[in-house]
Amino acid sequence: MYIGNFDNSPLPPEKEAWEETPPPERKHLPEALFSWQAPEFETFEREKRWYLWVALILLAIIGYATYTNSPVMAITFILIGVVGYIYLNKEPRILDFQITAKGIMAGKDLYDFESIDSFWIFENSTRLDILSLHIKNRLTPFVHIPFYEENSPQIRSLLLEYIPEEKQELTLADSLEKFFHL
Repeated sequence: MYIGNFDNSPLPPEKEAWEETPPPERKHLPEALFSWQAPEFETFEREKRWYLWVALILLAIIGYATYTNSPVMAITFILIGVVGYIYLNKEPRILDFQITAKGIMAGKDLYDFESIDSFWIFENSTRLDILSLHIKNRLTPFVHIPFYEENSPQIRSLLLEYIPEEKQELTLADSLEKFFHL
């Protein structure tokens, strides 16, 4: 149901004041020392055979769940298949990244240098390298930020002024993601 002003009479003073109110001021962000744009994740070309194998594995698990009279497991793997398919066909957003005097901006998130223990740059065989930040957070101790390989020297030299560089190893999840092109 629409309740509105049908007779084109002037608005009450309090509603006119709402229309004239300027938008709230944005927080002043520190000036960027270096900035770049990159996709939020790397995409891979997958052959039809790859999708076929994944579908067969999911069907086998769902068949087993049905055979063992486990509907919750069957529904769970059906949902995993649907969500996985949607995720794999999603186009990555292009995010803005910045290195400032206070920290590293990744999209709308700021990682203060005080909250970062160290960094490492994983050089990939593709065009995108990964800046890995070891942050002081037990739940997600590593943040991975993509960047184009030609920016590697500038990013490394800027970060060395604020945080130490320490070699990091890929986690099992990262290795599996890279191996299966997820």
